[in-house]
Amino acid sequence: MTLKIHIDESAAPYEQVRAQIAAQARSGELPVGYRLPTVRGLAESLGLAANTVAKAYRALETDGVIETRGRNGTVVAAAGPAAEREAAAAAQAYAERVLRLGLSEEQGAAAVQEALRAAYRA
Repeated sequence: MTLKIHIDESAAPYEQVRAQIAAQARSGELPVGYRLPTVRGLAESLGLAANTVAKAYRALETDGVIETRGRNGTVVAAAGPAAEREAAAAAQAYAERVLRLGLSEEQGAAAVQEALRAAYRA
């Protein structure tokens, strides 16, 4: 994730953060489930106050662009109909489980393909 804040711009810094993250999420540059930096971490890397980044994150959450999962951090939310959001959340949970099990990306994808084939043949 790359953000650039321009102090001399007319848009407030929090709005620049909000707009850039929203644009990157819409374009797919930040995929669904992408874990965003902590408020404090992003504020430090951008040279902004933590409250500025927190305000941007709150606005993004209100807009449905990101979601906070407590101790699991803040991630890019799924966009679109509820079924697509639910599928994206299930896929994210599956990806995290595959990673914890120590399987490769290819092994995880192969398991999904096989499960989908079996489900659609039934």
